[in-house]
Formats: sequence, structure tokens, C-alpha cells
Amino acid sequence: MAANDPRRIDDLDTLKAFGHPLRMKLYRALYISRTATASQLAEQVDEAVSLVSYHLRKLADHGLIEEAPTQGRDGRERWWQTASEGLSFHDEDFRDAPEKVATHAAIGRMSFEQRGELYRAYMDSHSAWSPQWRSAAFSSEFLGPFTPAELARLSEEMHELIKRHTDAARAEQDAGDTEGRENVALHVYGFPFRQQ
Repeated sequence: MAANDPRRIDDLDTLKAFGHPLRMKLYRALYISRTATASQLAEQVDEAVSLVSYHLRKLADHGLIEEAPTQGRDGRERWWQTASEGLSFHDEDFRDAPEKVATHAAIGRMSFEQRGELYRAYMDSHSAWSPQWRSAAFSSEFLGPFTPAELARLSEEMHELIKRHTDAARAEQDAGDTEGRENVALHVYGFPFRQQ
């Protein structure tokens, strides 16, 4: 990946380009695998290679992914990687026009639905995981009376903590420590609500 920080998406065209269900799945699959070909990604998302190639090119057109260095590969297939260490979308970048608000909200809902699919798939296969994985997996809900500034500070600290642990795990994996490693999804939300 080219950059060590998430890319902040702040324009509507890029947001719309990312906001296709298959493109979001492809981005996630590519982020996890770090580098992959359209053929490899097509297997992961169960779609035709030609369709996957089309959507990868659309992601690349907006700088969300890029060609990966070939590093000794035969050069017949195009390898891809994400162009940054993730993506971020901020409400303040999309609140000045109704179309921006609607698109930002639609992508937020789509992202939540895809994350929910991942969690449901885990729950459906829960018993197939080892006791160690079932014990390590967690789902928590915390409720607190925060101000916007306090919630923003908590978000920043949580992101730093997760990044530190993710970077350490990737470094261990790159050093050859692959035994017992699995992809892990951490979904974190922090939002205001009022009791009904």
C-alpha cells in the first residue's frame, strides 16, 4: 500500500465511485489480501473476472486502488493493491448539498449492511471455529453520556489502539509468523441516540 494513513474521501464523484456494493466488497477483499489479481478477487466475491476487472478499473480511475509492483511475477496478469491504508468519510465534507448528504448516508448504510453480513456469516459458522477463536471473539455494547468532543477523542484513541495492534500483527505475519492467523473484522461505531 502506498500510504500509511487512510485516504479521506471528500468529493462526491469519488464517493459515488466507491459506493457500489461490488466495489466496496472488492476494496475490502483487496485490503485484506494486500495484493491480488482480478481473477483472484473474482473467486473471492463469486463474480465474473470481466465484471471484477471493470470495477477494479473504476476504483483505480479514482485513485482508490493502484497497480501493485510485479516483483518477479510473469507480467501477464495485472496485480492490484489499495492506494492507501484504508478510506475515511467525514460528515462535514458532504453536508453542504442534498445530493451529498443522501449519497453519504446511502454509502454509510451499505457499509453497515456489508459489515452485518460479515458478522452474520461468523455467527452462522460459529461452531466451526476452534474453542480458542470462539473465546477470543467478542461483541460489546457500551453506553455513555459523552459530549461531541469526548466522543471524538475516544474515537481517535480507539483508532490509534487498533492501528497499533494491526500494524504489529502485520509485521509478525510479514516476518513469517502465520500459524493460527485469521482475518479479523473489528466494527466500531459511536453515535448519539435518544431513548424512545
